[in-house]
Amino acid sequence: MTAFLGFINDNWLNLLALLWFLLCFKGYMAYARKRSYDTPCLASLLHMYRHEWMLRMLTREVRIADTTAIANLERGVSFFASTTMLILAGLMTILGSTQKAIDVVADLPFVFPATRAEWELKVLVLIVLFIYAFFKFTWSLRQYGFVSIMIGGAPLPTEEVSEEQANAHAGRIAKMTSMAANNFNIGLRSYYFAIAVLGWFINPWLFMLLTAGVVFILYRREFKSSTLKTLKMSQSRF
Repeated sequence: MTAFLGFINDNWLNLLALLWFLLCFKGYMAYARKRSYDTPCLASLLHMYRHEWMLRMLTREVRIADTTAIANLERGVSFFASTTMLILAGLMTILGSTQKAIDVVADLPFVFPATRAEWELKVLVLIVLFIYAFFKFTWSLRQYGFVSIMIGGAPLPTEEVSEEQANAHAGRIAKMTSMAANNFNIGLRSYYFAIAVLGWFINPWLFMLLTAGVVFILYRREFKSSTLKTLKMSQSRF
């Protein structure tokens, strides 16, 4: 018990910074998901556009343009998945040269002294964050593949399905497309928060400040951005 209290006393600032990071990371994810159901945001408006897209797709006999659009989205996700693997390889390399990295950062102003164990813990946090992003990107990639299959299996205009059936088909495909996009978005958010973690290598206070800054930037972009206002110009159609 004494050893545990001593550990807390020696590392309270780093523990506070890590707790603040986890609170912001998980808290914003939960907040954004909940607000998307009752507040206009990028996720909710784009889902409406995807549903409209799929309704129009059902009226086309030739759907090459639709599958090409999905393929373009897949390429973007694939790029980030590949980049994440390269970043993970670089982080594993840093773990093997910890002391050199500590010496380099130590020359920067306002650097908070860190032991080898603390430095490795910070690198491990980054590794976990990018592994999480990798799983989100690859799952998004698979879901876009499912969308391609669903488009291929969608009824043709000549089948003369009812309006109710057409809406059901369009809704399912749009939902799968939105799920893929949301997983991609979560992977991108992980990249943003990883930038905040870099501040931890310099100073825990900077780490907490950058984490709060990332939350503010994400909120502004998803709920208050000019992009959102542009999308809302056509909201009356929905």
